[in-house]
Amino acid sequence: MRTAAAPNPPDLVRWPSASARSYRELGFWRGETISQALRRAAESDPHGLAVADPHNRLTFAELIGAADRRAAGFAELGLRPGDVAIPQLPNCVEFAVTMAALWFAGIVPVAALPVHREREIAAFIAQTQAAVHIVPAADALHDYPAMAAGLPGDQLRITLGSTAPAGMIPISQVSASPRDFPATDPSGLALLQCSTGSTGVPKLIPRTHDDYLYAGRACVDACALTKDDRYLAALPAAHNFALISPGVLGCLSAGIPVIFSPTPSPGDWFAAIEREQVTLTSLVPPVALTWLAAAGRRDALASLRLLQIGGATCPPALAERIEPELGCRLQQMFGMAEGMIACTRADDPPATVVNTQGRPVSPADELRVVDATGRPTAGEGELQVRGPYTIRAYYRADREARAAFTADGFYRTGDLVRLLPGNVICVTGRVKDQINRGGEKIAPDELEDCLLRHPGVYDAVVLGLPDTFLGERVCAVIIRSKTAESEPVSVRGLMDHIRSQGLAGYKVLDRIEFVAAYPSVGVGKTARQELRMALTAQLTKEAR
Repeated sequence: MRTAAAPNPPDLVRWPSASARSYRELGFWRGETISQALRRAAESDPHGLAVADPHNRLTFAELIGAADRRAAGFAELGLRPGDVAIPQLPNCVEFAVTMAALWFAGIVPVAALPVHREREIAAFIAQTQAAVHIVPAADALHDYPAMAAGLPGDQLRITLGSTAPAGMIPISQVSASPRDFPATDPSGLALLQCSTGSTGVPKLIPRTHDDYLYAGRACVDACALTKDDRYLAALPAAHNFALISPGVLGCLSAGIPVIFSPTPSPGDWFAAIEREQVTLTSLVPPVALTWLAAAGRRDALASLRLLQIGGATCPPALAERIEPELGCRLQQMFGMAEGMIACTRADDPPATVVNTQGRPVSPADELRVVDATGRPTAGEGELQVRGPYTIRAYYRADREARAAFTADGFYRTGDLVRLLPGNVICVTGRVKDQINRGGEKIAPDELEDCLLRHPGVYDAVVLGLPDTFLGERVCAVIIRSKTAESEPVSVRGLMDHIRSQGLAGYKVLDRIEFVAAYPSVGVGKTARQELRMALTAQLTKEAR
């Protein structure tokens, strides 16, 4: 049993009191916790299907019962309300049971992804003093228990495996008779979402019960969902897109069943859609292209009425193909883990659905577009947002917050947009020096730092090159060190080196170029951003 003292309740930067009062009076915030929302959904249809994967199925009553027992099991291990947990789980019924159990026990989960590795998880532990890390069993791609065992800290380590290595607890043993827990504050911390930002250092995004549940309800309404719908969690379930747009949590709290697909295979997704009569799912553009390539199985998608595409801008050429080739309606999604979500609607004209990212899901979302000097502009500029589910600061990251938020509480998204009539958003690019590879944001500085740790690398510049399928591909332009001339560093050697650094799995190099020198971008200074721009222009021109 864990006996160490629980940390103080996590700090949280709240909305100004006047804004909070207004959001409550308007009914956006209902004073309900995630635990209460899930229980309410279960009470309305206890015997209806709640969650399913290829191996397990639970009704709403069974989901609540399993989560109650697991919450009590967490308490038996010494975990307390206000503790922080890092559940790093794949798409499966156990994801829903574990997340619900944490909320029932008043424990705050960090929405870690299966692709996170030692560097990211260690940073989460350091930021939150997490009390427990929950991981899958070892699989062919990664040994999660071994990774958990090697991380610093005295947190409990729990695995989904039926057996556990020394020092770890199998999840099957985390169970006890249900008990009562202290009431949770609906305006208190419910979840810590993850955002890498432009530095590569993981930032944590504090979401409250009030604001996160409202985001889910607003997305359910924007999608015009009913309890007859079924959602397929194809993308990683902890990702904000797949969790609350409306995703797993938005659907479950509305009484809508969620089907989990544990593998990133279009064939498995198509089979799940056909088997479970799924009506809605969400994808990033590269995955949507794989679906189009498999459109010979279109008959399996007969029940699918709505396909959400987000995480990265959907090219119009791709958007135009969705309905005629897959037989379902496209809904473009645009948003951020920090808050604001926009989408196209069923009554939007085809040109809006194909060429824009729609309008905000909340009437209280405030949008403004500013130029490079920070002044409002009617043309293209950076989008800034504020509203009832957009945070006002990062978690325990004051320096990053000062850069990301304006003095009057607007979040600087880093997205270049044009605002069309009716607050319709058309995304045109990025302000921040960041690579968007298939919806995953990659900081060039972090990869450059890793490459420069290789003895055969004198200098490295990482940049994003335009790509039809991924949006951008990651390219490293390398100058070899003179000490490596007798034994030149190879592409394979650099790839192995990157993998050995403990970075998330999506932080990869798609291309490596070796050069003798970089183009000149200034006199007497190193201007990384200008250098990336020059190299991007050069390599893009060569590829034409």
